[in-house]
Amino acid sequence: MIIDRSFLNVIILSCGFMLVFTAFQTMGNIEKTVLQSIREDNPNFTGEAYTSLAIIYAVFATCNWLAPSYISITGPRVAILTGACCYVLFIGSFLWPQDAVLYGASCILGFGAALIWTGHGQYLTENSDSETMSRNAGIFWAIFQCSMFAGNLFVYIMFTHPKIDASIRILVFSVLTGLATLGMCLLITLRKVSNSLVLGEAEGVSSADKELRIPEPARNKPLLTAWNALIDAFTLFITPRMLLLSLTFIYTGLVLTFYSGIYSSCIGFTEAIGDSRKSLIGLSGIFIGIGEVIGGALFGIFSSKVSRICGVWSVVIIGFCVHMFAFITIFINLPNDSPFKDTDNIGYINPSPILAMAGSLALGFGDACFNTQVYSLLGLLFVQQSAPAFALFKFCQSVAAAISFAYSSVVYLHVQLLILIVTIIIGTITFCFVEYITRRERENTQSESDLTSE
Repeated sequence: MIIDRSFLNVIILSCGFMLVFTAFQTMGNIEKTVLQSIREDNPNFTGEAYTSLAIIYAVFATCNWLAPSYISITGPRVAILTGACCYVLFIGSFLWPQDAVLYGASCILGFGAALIWTGHGQYLTENSDSETMSRNAGIFWAIFQCSMFAGNLFVYIMFTHPKIDASIRILVFSVLTGLATLGMCLLITLRKVSNSLVLGEAEGVSSADKELRIPEPARNKPLLTAWNALIDAFTLFITPRMLLLSLTFIYTGLVLTFYSGIYSSCIGFTEAIGDSRKSLIGLSGIFIGIGEVIGGALFGIFSSKVSRICGVWSVVIIGFCVHMFAFITIFINLPNDSPFKDTDNIGYINPSPILAMAGSLALGFGDACFNTQVYSLLGLLFVQQSAPAFALFKFCQSVAAAISFAYSSVVYLHVQLLILIVTIIIGTITFCFVEYITRRERENTQSESDLTSE
């Protein structure tokens, strides 16, 4: 039996990311809660989770401009491995809780995140062709989102008491560091593939743009290559369609902040839920993951069928409706001061764990609706500029996430929900507008081709 090498690379990439982000996404989910417990045990420690996460995404945003230049010199595999090392260092830093270590590791992780995500986009493209592009992207998304399960299930089992003591924290941090290290080791086994591929009409690419060439790492003039990559990214950013799409990217960054670092903490801080509220932090992460995987399967792996039946815009409208449901249930279910610390206040109803988990499921599913369609549209619009296009997506997303984490430590829950509602309305409108224009241009091009052939 012969195993396709490119497909094997996609599986290794997916599983490696799944292990690394099992550790990181679990850590992001519990960081506010565990740092609060560390402060209770050690008054000299003043590290703030939202500040740490804001630093990560601020550095991530800045380095996204430099990541295409770095990859133009080293290639995507080196970038992916470098980024994975940064994730291991960040998660391991929690074993030595010091303010300087926490914030320094956050800076390192922001740099690594830019490399690993931009490298992943290019490497996935290198290992795909016209028939496997959508399939490989869907497989990666589904396997990657399984990262929400194992780590959060472990937290659900371990966090059984309202107070999280030092021995439990050390055990959780050690296990998560081990998982990230295992994922890094798996990513070392990634192999190089051919430098070019051909995209067919089935992927929505005109015959004039069929060939996509992936640049090899520069040998003779690395600095010039890096500079050109940076200029290309700036030039692409100021195009009208990218500026419109950036409003959608900003929303995905704000909601990423909310479901990955704030919402689960709100559940854990709501005393009216009961003594099991800390374990519900992990369970919330699991339900977010279930929503992500279901959405990724429906709109990623089966994207071509869904788009043909419903259209790309309809998937985003579904995501809009599901997220609005989530925001409304969170508004009535959780107290306004729940993002900050343990509170005995309640929302407009007595807090319901079932309704809280329904909100988690809706957040995950809606996020998958938006992200799968953003990836699809970027791949259609910017075939020849895939690395800078995805880097700019991550830039806008991470800027929004950094700002959101910065204000989350002082802004009450209801105001945060209002910001999300305003931005989702704007982001949905701009995405549907760009998708409509793109679809009309494709239809006109197809009509002209049919007339010419006749």
